[in-house]
Amino acid sequence: AGMGLPALGLLLAAALLRTQAAPPARSFQIDLEQNCFRKDGAPFRYISGSVHYARVPRSAWRQRLQQLYMGGLGAVQVYIPWNYHEPLPGVYDFAGDRDVEAFLDLAAELGLLVILRPGPYICAEWEMGGLPAWLLWKADIVLRSSDPAYLAAVDAWLHVLLPKMKPRLYQNGGNIISVQVENEYGSYYACDRGYLQHLLGTFRALLGTEVLLFTTDSARVEELRCGTLPGLYATIDFGPDSNVTEAFGAQRCVEPRGPLVNSEYYTGWLDYWGGPHASTSTALVARGLADMLQLGASVNMQYMFHGGTNFAYWSGADFKGQYKPVTTSYDYDAPLSEAGDLTEKLFAIRTVISKFQPLPVGPMPPAPPKYAYGWVPLRKYADLLDVLDVLSPSGPIQSQFPLTFEAIKQAHGFVMYRTQLPRDIPAPALLSAPPHGVCDRGYVMLRKEYQGTLERDGQTELHVTGKAGDTLDVLLENMGRISFGANTSDFKGLLGNLSLDSSPLSKWLIYPLAIDAAIQQGWPHAALPKSCYRGRAGPAFYTGTFETPGIAWDTFVKFPGWSKGQLWINGFNLGRYWPRRGPQQTLFVPGSVLRVGCPNNITVLELEGAPPNPFLLFLDQPVFNRTLS
Repeated sequence: AGMGLPALGLLLAAALLRTQAAPPARSFQIDLEQNCFRKDGAPFRYISGSVHYARVPRSAWRQRLQQLYMGGLGAVQVYIPWNYHEPLPGVYDFAGDRDVEAFLDLAAELGLLVILRPGPYICAEWEMGGLPAWLLWKADIVLRSSDPAYLAAVDAWLHVLLPKMKPRLYQNGGNIISVQVENEYGSYYACDRGYLQHLLGTFRALLGTEVLLFTTDSARVEELRCGTLPGLYATIDFGPDSNVTEAFGAQRCVEPRGPLVNSEYYTGWLDYWGGPHASTSTALVARGLADMLQLGASVNMQYMFHGGTNFAYWSGADFKGQYKPVTTSYDYDAPLSEAGDLTEKLFAIRTVISKFQPLPVGPMPPAPPKYAYGWVPLRKYADLLDVLDVLSPSGPIQSQFPLTFEAIKQAHGFVMYRTQLPRDIPAPALLSAPPHGVCDRGYVMLRKEYQGTLERDGQTELHVTGKAGDTLDVLLENMGRISFGANTSDFKGLLGNLSLDSSPLSKWLIYPLAIDAAIQQGWPHAALPKSCYRGRAGPAFYTGTFETPGIAWDTFVKFPGWSKGQLWINGFNLGRYWPRRGPQQTLFVPGSVLRVGCPNNITVLELEGAPPNPFLLFLDQPVFNRTLS
């Protein structure tokens, strides 16, 4: 049955109308004539903020992104830490807290655009700047360069990650408007243009020709020279204490036309263990933001809009003349606090934004409630030396000289090194490590008695006495691989031989310790209690339980009289505590790790010495800046 001509005409007319009424194809581009972005053809500028999904419990993602949106920001900048998703070569994890696609979908659902920073290197004060520690299994690898071994690993990863991102690009119907290649590459010594060129080719091949690719570097001319490449739009980063006109002048040196962009506007700063608690003036942050918006610039508040927490072993370290490990709290004095509390800074930023564009209508989502669960007594379960069979099920590796974490293929946490005294030492002899030999802290036990701690860029010798054949144990702790400032790979463990009065010790037993695996399987709460000598200092496990009063709210835990260690609740690793060094005194405990209606299991690994009556104190607010050292 043929279609009559009038009916065909109506169909054609309808099709014609549809094409005329259709909006322009989705596009996000740079306009070099008008010095602006164009979104779907219209001039556009973004005001964005950074939230690192890997530092926020998944249950809090929605609320933190809603707070960002209601603060007047229209986009979120997102880093992807490679090592968070590829724990071993070819083993990928995108489940639970690591479900980056769910985070991006949530941003889209809330009406937020995304600026994606997939690295492969991200810095971010994150362990090894997001690069996986297993790259260092090849000891001579040159990171962030055209080294074929490095590029092969990068390409394999990008071939897994970027195809997940492609359908989420703005021009493909998603919310990702731009993608950063590498990160502040100009500040790295290698200055390898071939490497950036290779990344540009890989990103284009996997994401297509339409996507806007960019770089970010400081406003220093020499860094912009090494960090930029034709084909990648060059943006800069600077904080509220910089002269806005001068900084954007530096961007104009490399990008004479196009939008002004500050990809990292510093609303706060990070804390190092043993340093002061950082803070940045609200008035200064607001004024700098207003100055940039007045110039028509696009701005991302990074570092940070919301910082979050370096759970487990994820905090990195900077190298600034010495090794400076980053605290567990990544609060950053940001507009939104570590626990999602609204600050004066957030409202000041919102007021500035309101002068340039309308704010979204509706209430600001309130901070999540906190609860002070109070005192919880703990008891010693065992000295670490007495549970090596549980923690190192594979047993020790024998080696004439010490091996690094990387040589025995352990990324994070702790490794035990054991040897015996070669001779009687009636008078105190000097046990010493070579410079840079202890990475990063070594807890020394002789005949199971704690002797003291050796430390990178700190104390590297102790006096000991003993008899031939006495067992010498050194527990090595990785405090986080350098994420910024070093030109060499950051290997962990005993990097050189320990000596006794300058004669090297040999014949080592090296125990890789799988502490987290044991705790996730219910140890030591499911195990029989050990009878142990209570008062002994040095590395030991403590356990306790507490019940919540029918709610599982966020809380903060304080360590009165404790020295340094690691905390787990219900098998979740909440990170490092170090009240003795400060400034951070409390760890953030998200309510999502707590249980209602049954006991919550606390496990503490104290490394140097617990108080005589050990307990923890759960508070409803954090204590950041009491340094006791």
